[in-house]
Amino acid sequence: MIDEILNYNKEFVASKGYERFITSKYPDKRIAIVTCMDTRLVEMLPAALGFKNGDVKIIKNAGGTITNPFDSTMRSLLVAVYELGVNEIMVIGHTGCGVQGMDAAEMLRLMHERGISEEHISLMRHCGIDLDSWLHGFDDTDAAISETVDLISHHPLMPTDVRTAGYIMDSLTGELRPLHSHR
Repeated sequence: MIDEILNYNKEFVASKGYERFITSKYPDKRIAIVTCMDTRLVEMLPAALGFKNGDVKIIKNAGGTITNPFDSTMRSLLVAVYELGVNEIMVIGHTGCGVQGMDAAEMLRLMHERGISEEHISLMRHCGIDLDSWLHGFDDTDAAISETVDLISHHPLMPTDVRTAGYIMDSLTGELRPLHSHR
């Protein structure tokens, strides 16, 4: 599959397919979005919200949540605010999220099945990594998105003039349901 993608890329560049996507690194709408990496949102989210290339910064991860105030998603938001002019943040979860109900014990079992040794898992725990917490999903999508909004809004390095709001997107229709906003 990767070879097919690389071949497509060569043709894309050769035919100058990139020309319609040219923009700057600064988001025209001054918005950053934290959302899930779910495949249903790849094209749906920008289409449902009317975004085109250059409009927003989109940061994706499993679940569209921030579980640690110093993780890479939070770092990306701070870069977006201080370096790229973002003044609003949308946290967008979605219906039917695979992270909802994700079980750490099951994931560890799957790791064993794929050849990850108990020695490596024990080493992670010995280094202070709480794998059960780190690999655990969330039980309630609304609550998880609300917690992320709160974490961003009250982060000690986030300026108080940045508006942060949480939403749930219907994975089928693209309808956006607001949760609440801060600041």
